[in-house]
Amino acid sequence: MGLVEGLRETRDGVVWIRDMLPRADVVGLLTTATVFACPSIYEPLGIVNLEAMACETAVVATATGGIPEVVVDPHSGLGTTDGPATGRLVPIDQAGDGTGTPLDPDQYVADFAAALTQVVSDPALAAAMGKAGRQRAIDAFGWTAIADQTVEVYRSVL
Repeated sequence: MGLVEGLRETRDGVVWIRDMLPRADVVGLLTTATVFACPSIYEPLGIVNLEAMACETAVVATATGGIPEVVVDPHSGLGTTDGPATGRLVPIDQAGDGTGTPLDPDQYVADFAAALTQVVSDPALAAAMGKAGRQRAIDAFGWTAIADQTVEVYRSVL
């Protein structure tokens, strides 16, 4: 918590949420946010990014695990690049020991900060990413899309 307090001394709008929030509160926060930041070093799918996208919020996330399957960043060349950008993917070189530790933490932090600054500094870009993200959440990860994909899996084995 000391780092958060230090950051609050130099910046406005720093909020630390210590407790689990009710779903309605999370939706409210995500819906009003300019950008959702996910500086994760391990995410099997990155559903938190998908939740932010469903709330029409741009995403800046680490290109690790399943996150590049969710977030579209045509400019990065990482993961899914077809379709309009839903956010920015930040590259990370990670230790191969299963910890996901960045090999160059300073570079990772600098790259993440640059991507986050780019999106938050351009409200029109953030809004366009948010709209594209919501559409992607519906089209690729909504219940209808999941049902269609499940049917295709069954058809492929029959």
